[in-house]
Amino acid sequence: MAPPHLPGEVPVRGLDTVREVGRAVSAAHLFTYLVPEGAQEAAEFGVTDRGPVYLAFRSAAMGAVPWQVTLAAFYNFSPRAVRAMDGVWDAASPARWQAARFRAVGRAMRRVGVRMPADRLAEARSLIDPVVAAADYAGKPLAAANASVALPADPLVALWQQITVVREWRGDAHLVVLADNGVGPCDCLVLHTAAGGPPAALVRTTRRWNDEEWAAATARLVARGWLDSRATDTDADVPLARALGLTDAGAAARERIEAETDAHCAALWAPIGDAGARRLAALLAPITDAFTAAGTFEAVRPA
Repeated sequence: MAPPHLPGEVPVRGLDTVREVGRAVSAAHLFTYLVPEGAQEAAEFGVTDRGPVYLAFRSAAMGAVPWQVTLAAFYNFSPRAVRAMDGVWDAASPARWQAARFRAVGRAMRRVGVRMPADRLAEARSLIDPVVAAADYAGKPLAAANASVALPADPLVALWQQITVVREWRGDAHLVVLADNGVGPCDCLVLHTAAGGPPAALVRTTRRWNDEEWAAATARLVARGWLDSRATDTDADVPLARALGLTDAGAAARERIEAETDAHCAALWAPIGDAGARRLAALLAPITDAFTAAGTFEAVRPA
């Protein structure tokens, strides 16, 4: 059940709309992790390893926190992956990482030709700003951290930062739902790749779960009846980590988790209602379209 709306707010009646705007926001945010401009900015700090670069850019809004805090907030990374960020705050302060992130975002948007006239930008801000301002940040550490960041002067990058706040808000909510359903950090990645998400090889490279950990997570999901594994008594040479994909029960469980996340997020969009949320999704499309046309998302397409 969707949380009740506050007095004076316009209720979001359809969870389909919550899902739609959530996907649009996520898509408009995603490019920052894939464009070369981020690596170029990080190289100015002497940091060239892709993992620590990602971790520093995304966690900079939280300040110079220990790697264990980043691990907790990011959820699906292995400890060895996040421990590798040790030293990034010595290379540059979180404020400098944040400024570099903004520069990378602005440069990338202009390189691919994102076209958002001033009136469209203003309309998008008129919709997303009330959402950010009215959001309840209790239990939403990454969203709260990003909401505390001063918006840059560049209007397009400022819009992207507001997008980031609501993207992280849904992400924070999703992690609560995963934990409540007993889906651990590695398990959620196995489930996601089996359901047609990014290639497992890419996910394992960036999150750095080893063969034993990936196989153990797969075994747990097989035991729950959520995955159908190739491994059998007569086919012992096929690793358990190679799963055929979701069973009907697994697909239903994954949809339930997404629906519970949608229900949690309904209150976030209440200030602008269904019509406002759908309009915002449409207004953000040129960002995703430009990066799609530039081939930015090819690396994360399902295998």
